[in-house]
Formats: sequence, structure tokens, C-alpha cells
Amino acid sequence: MIQEINPYLVTNGNGQEAVQFYKDALDAEVISLQTFGDLPEGDMPIPEESKNRLLHAHLKIGKSILMISDTHPGSPYQVGDHLSIAIMISDTEKTKAVFSKLEEGGKVEMPLQQTFWSPLYGQVQDKFGVLWQVSTAGE
Repeated sequence: MIQEINPYLVTNGNGQEAVQFYKDALDAEVISLQTFGDLPEGDMPIPEESKNRLLHAHLKIGKSILMISDTHPGSPYQVGDHLSIAIMISDTEKTKAVFSKLEEGGKVEMPLQQTFWSPLYGQVQDKFGVLWQVSTAGE
């Protein structure tokens, strides 16, 4: 079952500034905030100068959620590619089915895989150019 969908904003190294901006401008409550430096050891090498970049922030604005992250260190930043939709799904089989349907006529950006935050996560751009971040909620 699909649990929720949320806008996901990607910034170019100024993610923590964006969190503060939306916190102040929209009376957002910061639910969580992680930097690339918070990643578990060995998951991926992060240059020292990139450890303060925003890995993920979860903001509550009224009844809505806004998620924000910086681009991965070394990845290009393209205006227009900075907004995606995050979708949380309750089980891996439904995650696979939704991902497969979104993939039809589209392009896989990151294949479904286990991550430290999700049993199954992937990114796919659908045939309309919308980037989806598809996650299975912890099972």
C-alpha cells in the first residue's frame, strides 16, 4: 500500500541554508536532519569538505512534509532536476510493482536496492520527465 508522497527538493551545497529558510518562512518543524558526514562508516567515501552537505532533511509544514538534500558530492547540479517526488510504500512487492510501472517509457536513474534507510529504494524518471524516489518503509 502506498503510504504517502512528498516533494523532494535537491540543492547545490546550500541545503542546510534552505532548511533554515523554509523553517523561518513557512514555520516548518525540522523532524530530522542528517549530513553526509553522518553516513555509516564504509557506506561510501565522502571527502572531508563535503561532510557538512545535507544528506537528508525532513520538514513538517502544517500537515505536509517537505524533504531536502544536497546533491551527492561530485555529482552535477542541474536546475530543473532539483525537484522530485518521494513515495513511501509499505512492502517490497508493491515497491517493485510501482517502480516497474513508473519505469515504462521512462528511465531508471538508480535501480531498486537495499540502503541503510530502506529495505528497497530506487529512482526512476517516468515518461513525463518526473523523477520519483521510490522507497519501502522499514519492514
